[in-house]
Parts: sequence; structure tokens; C-alpha cells
Amino acid sequence: MDLHPRYAMADLIENHPIAELQVGNSASLTRNFTEDEVQTFALMSGDVNPSHVDATFAASDPFHRVVAHGMWSAALISNVLGTQLPGPGTVYLSQDLKFLKPLFLGDTVRVTVTVTAIDTIAERAPRATLHCTVVNQRNETVVEGSAHVLVPTEKVSRPRVHLPRLELRDPGVKLRAIIEQARTALAGRPPLSMAVVHAVDAVSLGGAVDAAMAGLIRPIFVGPEAKMRAAAAAAGIDLTAYPLVATEHSHAAAEKAVAMARTGEVQALMKGSLHTDELMHAVVDPQTGLRTARRISHVFVIDAVGQPRLQLLTDAAVNVAPDLEAKRDIVQNAIDLAHALGIAQPRVAILSAVETVTPKIPSTIDAAALCKMADRGQITGGLLDGPLAFDNAVSKRAADTKGIVSSVAGQADILVAPDLEAGNMLAKQLEYLAEAKVAGIVLGTRVPVVLTSRADLSDARMASCALAVLLVLATSTMVPA
Repeated sequence: MDLHPRYAMADLIENHPIAELQVGNSASLTRNFTEDEVQTFALMSGDVNPSHVDATFAASDPFHRVVAHGMWSAALISNVLGTQLPGPGTVYLSQDLKFLKPLFLGDTVRVTVTVTAIDTIAERAPRATLHCTVVNQRNETVVEGSAHVLVPTEKVSRPRVHLPRLELRDPGVKLRAIIEQARTALAGRPPLSMAVVHAVDAVSLGGAVDAAMAGLIRPIFVGPEAKMRAAAAAAGIDLTAYPLVATEHSHAAAEKAVAMARTGEVQALMKGSLHTDELMHAVVDPQTGLRTARRISHVFVIDAVGQPRLQLLTDAAVNVAPDLEAKRDIVQNAIDLAHALGIAQPRVAILSAVETVTPKIPSTIDAAALCKMADRGQITGGLLDGPLAFDNAVSKRAADTKGIVSSVAGQADILVAPDLEAGNMLAKQLEYLAEAKVAGIVLGTRVPVVLTSRADLSDARMASCALAVLLVLATSTMVPA
């Protein structure tokens, strides 16, 4: 047989047809029972018995820890029968297994099947009985029994199919850690008082109530009272415990919420189901808004699947085409947020299409100037490098391939987009094509503004509330109860 170059003899999968099969033939495999094995089997079978997938519950069950699904061991037996002995072409008829001991996380098992009988009655396909055992690393028999199979009659020898590697990831796990960080930081303090602006749909109402139930915020709902109550009733949300401030419409709700922030009635704002422009118009008003000496900007906090750290992406929501002076404030705002999250010296990648300074691409000139501003103390608290293309900013391999020597490249905490269009498209691509979970917040204002998308679900809104809590605590505007 001519084999593709990538296949060696060890990559062949062969069977033992009836002409080769003998009583006493044996085959084995060894497998470690890991957390990935737990999750893979649960996903495949739909069996989410908490004894298998919930460590807290399992601590109180008879075995006091997570145990393997019983049929996980049976699946390993099937693996040996189908791939080794008798191998491809084998048809399972029945099995009789006894589950003698539990399997725990970290256990290593050896699965062995041994031919004990062969039936070659001419009137029917040949059959075989195999004794099956699963033995753990303590030499304890975990599973024992027999399997009855139809034995293949023709020899099979084919290249082994190499399955893609299965990586089980938990989208949103890093954002959930931020939520827990905020809850821990609030210990002994009151929740953050937050005006929720024009929450007249189930998502914006539910997100605020969930954050309140988590102990993060004390929501004050500002908007048309009849609409808010109707939306809450339709969604089964109880607003009895929360203050409502009635306004005529969404525009008035934005103005009222901003006024409440100016007088200290609330410590943060959250956008409900109104347009971003409508809320931000009230926020940026030079006379009655929430401006400070710092340029207002927005940061997306992105939990991308497979990335070891959160990435802060700015600005993708407020500043359309920022000039160099605005970019200085945008970078400083993001650094301040990173500090509030506990990142002592965030690595800041100033993004462009290329990693060299090129006069034909203005964003590369801005990137170089921002790095020099950091050298001169005009931007503080972070480590800047740029211009960097996106791949060089987040992938060490890409940076090394291009010979980029940088303490930021490949491990950026903050990604600074050249303009709103690029930043917004990048954020949405990560969210909708790469399964990233995204939270967002407006900075450079007197109080943080949780500026979620109307498409954001409750968990994104709660994570954004956690960002607001950490920001307010970092600026020491809250006092112990």
C-alpha cells in the first residue's frame, strides 16, 4: 500500500479478522481522567448530573468528589474493540459490565479486552466474546465484564484518522472573575448607586436587577414609569425593591440621570434601551453634562476565547477620528481602568496596519508620537509600543516571526485603535466570530457610564457594572457603610 508521506506504520489502524483471531488475544489502552474528559462526555451525552460536573455538590455526595460518568469507562472499552481488537469492521452485539469502584479526577486507567470465546457456526457471521477490565493506577478493578461482537471477515489496514484537537474553553470566565473581584472589593461597603436610563425592555431591566442581586449596584430606574413597569411585568421582573424616577421620555431620562450624577445622587450611569447618541449628548453637554479635564472615551473589556488575559480595546464607541491630543487621553483613560482592574503596569499596543512608521499611514505617526509622549511623562502608568499590527500585538509567534523586539508585542493588555471604525469592527468581529465576551464602559467623565449595546445580554451588563464598581473604588469616592 502506498501511504501519504504524513503516515508512518504506527499511524495505520488494522483489524484482526476471524482468520487471525485466537482465544487469548488481548489489546489495551491507557487513559487519564481529566476535567476535559468530564466536560467532553457531559457535552456529548447531555448528562449534567452534578456528581460529575459540579465540584461543590460532589463534595457532599457519597464519594465526596467529582466522579466519572459510568459510561465513560464503557466508551473506552468500545474504543479498544473498534480500533484494536477485533478492530475496524467489528459490530457490537451486547455487553455485560459491572461497575465496581468510582473513578476520580486524576485517575489513570488501563482498559484491556481479551478474547475468551470464538463462535464460527457456518450459518451466521462469526462472533466472539471478550473479557473486559478497567483497572486504575492503584491496581483496583473499576469495571469488569464481557462484550459480545460480530467479528470482521476481511482484513482492514488503513491510515489512522487523526481527529482535530478538542479544546474545551469557557467563554466569559475572565469576565466572571472581574465580577467576583468587584464583589470582593465591595465587602463592607454599600453597592454602587447607579441610574439606569430608560430601561423599557426585559434585557436592560434584567441586567440591572441581576447586578443588584449580585450585590454590585443599587439601581435607580429613570424613565417613563408606565413603560418600565409594563416591560417588567411582561418579563416577570419584580421592581418593588428599586426606586423609579419618572420622566416623560428617553431624552428627559438621560438629562435627569446626568443631573443626578452631578448632584451625587448616583455614582454611575447605565444605558438602557435608548440610542447611545441620546445618552451621550446629555453626558457631554458643556454646561450640564459630566465632562472633566480629560477627553471622554470608551473602553471595551474583551474576554477572548483562548487568550490568557483580558484585552482592553479603545476607543470603539465615542471618538470617531481622534487626533493626537485626544489619543493621549484615550490611552491614559484605558491605563487608569487597567490599574483599577489590578494590572499594575499594563502593556499598551498602539495599533495600525503595519508595525513600522510610515508617513503614508497617519496612524503610525500618531503611534510613534504617543510612545515618545510616554517617554516624556505625558502618559503615565503603562508600557507603550507602536505602531503594531493586530497580529503582532496579541501573538508572540507573529511578533517573533517578524523579528519585532518588544516588551509589549504578543502580550498587550490594552489595544488602542486608530479610529472608531477600526475599533468598533474589531470588537464586533471578536464578539460575533470568535465568541469573545465583551463588557464596556465610558471613562473621562465625573462618574463611570456603563455603555452597553442593546444587543448585550445580562452577563455583559453585569460585567460592565463590575467595571464601574472597581473604577469608583479606585478613585476612593466610596466610603465604608
